[in-house]
Amino acid sequence: MQRRDFIALLGGAFTWPYFAHAQQKAMPVIGYLAGATLSGRGAPTWAAFRQGLGETGYVEGQNAVIEYRIVEGRFDRLPAFVADLVDRKVDVIFATGDPAALAAKNATSTIPIIFSVAADPVAAGLIASFARPGGNLTGVSVMQAELMPKRLELLSEVVPQARVFALLVNPNDPNAEPMIREMQEAARAKGVLLHIVKAGSESEIDAAFATLLQLHVEALVVSPNQLFFVQQEQLAALTVRHAVPVSCALREYVAAGGLMSYGPNISALSRLLGTYVGKILNGAQPAELPVQRPTIFELVVNLKTATALGLTVPPSILALADEVIE
Repeated sequence: MQRRDFIALLGGAFTWPYFAHAQQKAMPVIGYLAGATLSGRGAPTWAAFRQGLGETGYVEGQNAVIEYRIVEGRFDRLPAFVADLVDRKVDVIFATGDPAALAAKNATSTIPIIFSVAADPVAAGLIASFARPGGNLTGVSVMQAELMPKRLELLSEVVPQARVFALLVNPNDPNAEPMIREMQEAARAKGVLLHIVKAGSESEIDAAFATLLQLHVEALVVSPNQLFFVQQEQLAALTVRHAVPVSCALREYVAAGGLMSYGPNISALSRLLGTYVGKILNGAQPAELPVQRPTIFELVVNLKTATALGLTVPPSILALADEVIE
């Protein structure tokens, strides 16, 4: 081998590792956009998401970065937060909640978006269809409005003498009207009176319970909403203080001291969402991933709270319950 050929080869040996390192892609970045904090009772849900993400090969801090943008109930901040994620050119946006999903959709048509929403995403204009989402969005739809009549039915079995019910909604929730319609129809079919009570802030929740007393409400259904999720301890305390039997959507409310809940298994859905984010990072396109709906629903009852309210939970409900807290 001639001397100059050897030097060229040697030079290539020194420059190739540097060139290869420069060609390696930096750790993918996930933009997390949410309305409520991850701490407290929401932590297991986030752990399930990370589990799903890990199943596709990604671990935060090891081979993936998560940029957190949490508005803590101030949804007017969503456009600025999502714009920041877009400017940072994150690889995928994980948007939890209808407002976050809509803000993400309005901000980008190119960055993949994985969402978790309570509404019908087709009716909301997020996707073209469940099987073929189209565009850059896919995820999970909990379809909470469809579950409202079941919550009324189960609560009425626990409080069979109740003839005056109420529905607590957040007026800022885009799903409020569909849930009100579903509940009004269910109340008419059952032959009970239904009042609509609204609360859009922590202080308004206290005022809403005062209104319940004025209306002589005997049982309350709380609509699924991020505000009510964050304030579940407050709701549970008001349930006992005002002696109003309450049904919510999520088991976390019952664990906080509430009476009962009926809804999807959020941890199972969060794990699925984690796998969806991982699949996107591995090269899948949102349009290739159908929007999923929950297949696992759970009824949770708190017997301690029932006793405090002077209620006897019927055997039929206990037999149906997936979990009974004593």
